[in-house]
Amino acid sequence: MSTRTAKKAVEAALEAARWAPSVHNTQPWSFAVSGDEISLRADTERKLRVGDAAGRELVISCGAALFNMRTAIRCEGFEPVVRVLPDPDRPSLLALVRPGAEADADEHTWVLGGEIERRRTHRAGFTTLQVPARLVDALVRTAAEEGARLLPVGPHAVAALAALTQAAQVVQSQDRRYNLEVVRWARPPGSTRKDGVPAGAYPRDEPRTEPAFAQRDYAWRHEWGGPADQSGSTSPGVVTLLTTPGDAREDWLIAGQALQRVLLQASAHGVSAAFHTQALEMYHLREFLRHELCAGAYPQMVMRLGITFDDAEAVRRPVTDLL
Repeated sequence: MSTRTAKKAVEAALEAARWAPSVHNTQPWSFAVSGDEISLRADTERKLRVGDAAGRELVISCGAALFNMRTAIRCEGFEPVVRVLPDPDRPSLLALVRPGAEADADEHTWVLGGEIERRRTHRAGFTTLQVPARLVDALVRTAAEEGARLLPVGPHAVAALAALTQAAQVVQSQDRRYNLEVVRWARPPGSTRKDGVPAGAYPRDEPRTEPAFAQRDYAWRHEWGGPADQSGSTSPGVVTLLTTPGDAREDWLIAGQALQRVLLQASAHGVSAAFHTQALEMYHLREFLRHELCAGAYPQMVMRLGITFDDAEAVRRPVTDLL
């Protein structure tokens, strides 16, 4: 006798959504449930007013939550039915999601679902272990299945990306508003907050990669944070760009879903990701990347993929705070 119910699928989807990655772990989403339909809404009170004025990173974060919801519903034995941006008069309503027809999840979906709570964002150096090329190829195919493109970049492009990230970080570090916004989401040691970046999850000093990829200064004017590297490795890992053909809100949702699908599959193989969005937050630098490295496609994420043995703390708000 089947024990699957739409109610259980909805509960699983809400639980899974809260584990999605988000910029500075702002968790910029809220939900409403009507019957067996979930409304995914952007929580604009959690938007980065300085670093993400257009809300692009907020919507990408919500896209990652949407992919978790889809995956959880499949694991509960239903095909998810999704309507994105269903009401032009309600711009904060990003998607409507509900369990559809009964359908057994395949093995790959179960693997992704098992990584939702285990996946962690990494903010320091990686070990010397190499990410297998065949896994990188599989991640490229994974992103394509969601309508995005994951582009592993060559050595010269890696140097350019590192330089642009460093340039953006230098400029942003001179802006007090940027710094205050970042520090707002940096949790001090012993904090009981359920959002933001825990002190043990970001480096006290700049990770020593070659070339150097600047990291957010979550420890600005403080001595918080952990060690910056692992085993003396200076490898940046596999540097990638995630792009979409367009740059509307629908494209940002696609980018978020593709990003999370890539992250979960990478996590299942012991691979973590470090994000570098500084250059994407500056119009001219993002346009340079679009035209010179992305063949006209819109870069939505810069990330390094690598292997780490850190087990960073993860904090999330409970579902009751999100409804």
